[in-house]
Amino acid sequence: MNDMTNKWIGQRTIRPDGAEKVTGRAAYAADTTMPGMIWGKVLRSPHAHAVIRSIDTAKAEALPGVKAVVTHRDLVEFPLDKSVMLGIQDMRWMCRNVMAREKALFHGHPIAAVAATSETIAAEALRLIEVEYEVLPHVIEIDDALKPDAPILHDFLSFEGKPSNIAGKLEHRLGDIEAGFAEADVVIERSFTTRPVHQGYIEPHACLVSVAADGKTTIWSSSQGQFMVRAMTSLLTGIPQSDIRAIPAEIGGGFGGKTIIYLEPLATVLSKKSGRPVKMVMSREEVMRASGPTSGSKSTVKIGATKDGRLVAAQGTFWLQAGALPGSPIRGAAGCGFAPYTIPNVVSTGFDVVSNRSKVAAYRAPGAPIGAYAVECVIDEVAEALGMDPLELRLKNAARQGTKAAHGPVYPRIGFMETIEAALAHPHYKTPLGEAPPGKRRGRGVASGFWFNAGGESSAQVNITEDGNVVVTTGHPDIGGSRASIANITAELLGIDYKRISVLIGDTATIGYSNLTGGSRVLFASAMVVTQSTEKVIASLRERAAKIWKIDPEAVAWEDGEARPVSDNAGRFPPLSLAELAARATETGGPIGAGVQLNTTGAEGGFATHLCDVEVDVDLGIVRVLRYTSFQDVGRAVHPSYVEGQMQGGAAQGIGWALNEEYIYDRQGRVENAGFLDYRMPVCSDLPMLDTVMIEVPNPKHPQGVRGVGEVPLVPPLAAVANAVYDALGKRFYALPMSPPRVLEKLEG
Repeated sequence: MNDMTNKWIGQRTIRPDGAEKVTGRAAYAADTTMPGMIWGKVLRSPHAHAVIRSIDTAKAEALPGVKAVVTHRDLVEFPLDKSVMLGIQDMRWMCRNVMAREKALFHGHPIAAVAATSETIAAEALRLIEVEYEVLPHVIEIDDALKPDAPILHDFLSFEGKPSNIAGKLEHRLGDIEAGFAEADVVIERSFTTRPVHQGYIEPHACLVSVAADGKTTIWSSSQGQFMVRAMTSLLTGIPQSDIRAIPAEIGGGFGGKTIIYLEPLATVLSKKSGRPVKMVMSREEVMRASGPTSGSKSTVKIGATKDGRLVAAQGTFWLQAGALPGSPIRGAAGCGFAPYTIPNVVSTGFDVVSNRSKVAAYRAPGAPIGAYAVECVIDEVAEALGMDPLELRLKNAARQGTKAAHGPVYPRIGFMETIEAALAHPHYKTPLGEAPPGKRRGRGVASGFWFNAGGESSAQVNITEDGNVVVTTGHPDIGGSRASIANITAELLGIDYKRISVLIGDTATIGYSNLTGGSRVLFASAMVVTQSTEKVIASLRERAAKIWKIDPEAVAWEDGEARPVSDNAGRFPPLSLAELAARATETGGPIGAGVQLNTTGAEGGFATHLCDVEVDVDLGIVRVLRYTSFQDVGRAVHPSYVEGQMQGGAAQGIGWALNEEYIYDRQGRVENAGFLDYRMPVCSDLPMLDTVMIEVPNPKHPQGVRGVGEVPLVPPLAAVANAVYDALGKRFYALPMSPPRVLEKLEG
């Protein structure tokens, strides 16, 4: 199936959801309505840190039109002394994030929720809820959280035997770090900081929940995993999973930020109490204040190299903000930063630090861009100290088949070297920058990056319709183009036109368990179960033809959408098409279909190298990206347009992270820029055409050679842009974002 002459795999087929989305017909969670529906709203803490002494909801409950009020007492409480894991999430923290319990831990933390017959009445009811707070000192930044006299967020947290805001530590070791640095001729050590940035999905969190009189619960919501929604809602409300049906709507972006829940348990309890369907939709301000951004960070990276350009030692320490509750992505920062390179001696350590911010959520290769920013900037300084081309230094030390990574694995066949070689040979790298206009300076930067990728549980069902077409059902919300890619794969296997394939996303009642859409796992995993399901269908089709022809099934081949005798020795029969076999399904055994459920394995990491050209206005401090090219080992591009879109999207988000995006807090611990007007994400006019070069090194452990592609593109851009700005100005930026005020400050000394 890795044959490059495939008819459909590798083709830019029309996306099945395209017409509905561009015409506005696609139904998102906030579009869902039901007869008798009422509206839910959330009361949020006005304080960054406060003990909740009492909550009085009597006046709100008495307001005409109010049908239900909930507080933390209506949700299941998970004791602090025992972890309850669901995937990577600990329900001890989820129950306290969805609704504050002992304390309000950040500005915007949910305190109570109401459901009323109109949004206006619900908002008025919130104002009638009386909460007595004991305001506590708060801490926002990592350095402040680590001070000896810092306010401690949680009594149950300790580090090295003392009360602490450090919630956890992760360390990777390889070789002998002291011996490695002793061998080095050049050693560079630098410290870096990044700010929290939001995933920036356009569609806010939304859900509609209906709890019937018999307790049967239906949830329509915007999420990256309907099975995750079902499981978390069940745990937080006490309703059995068998009584919950979670239905995924179209999703208007997630990037990891919708891999956890916020509203669904609240709407479920409100619906149960009121006996009415309850709809809840976050405002943009609520999204920015109370849903997870990714971590801010501080990092120190030290790299040693011999004078011939061999990297011999690397040490990294990464402190990441978890927000108010434990769980920052230290695995990504500590595990991915040094992963692109063959370095014999490595120590990489991550610390999880809590502070009075909203709890972080995953953001596209969680933690990896933070680690790569520090490592790739130091790699550039090492190259400069050695007088080497930065790409040549990376190529000399590139991880390859057989490299032992500090985070554990020995790499199989990978395509990282090919990404660097392609960058070196590309016109972008060979073309001079050209002279900058007066008052402006130009520079070029490079960076590389890695993400683990993942497999996990997936289910699929392939059914042949009575008219000989195909319906494929999988269990993953489609964010990155999985429906179009699955159509290509199924059409290829069956030998029919892709337009005859319909791909559906099943809900929790119509398809077997499937893990959420995240980790760059969906096409890797779903292609496996779809392939095996389709192979079972083909076997059934061969058996049906054999029964009609009265020959042995082994004497029947399936080619180009038809059953044929394998040779004249098997008999001379005219081919039977898929439509013909479907029409005779009743007489040959009944409906034709098959399903497969697997815990998929064999996912291999992804690698990329990026080139970035910038122009800096030295009077205004504005950095503009002039040219950007991404080179990535994509395994096998089942649908090239979607792969290119993933690469371009990651680059665009990374450029925003590098140049403008950040959460800004005031002295009371409140987000000051909680909206797209003040939270500066890049728009089309801020960016050039983002070029892509796909390098296909098929994953040998996958039937179509698939290697996850969605997260790697966000890993290199922070460092690529930073290295380009250094090349332009001759000044290093060890803190992001490189916004105009910070650029001017650096230029002015």
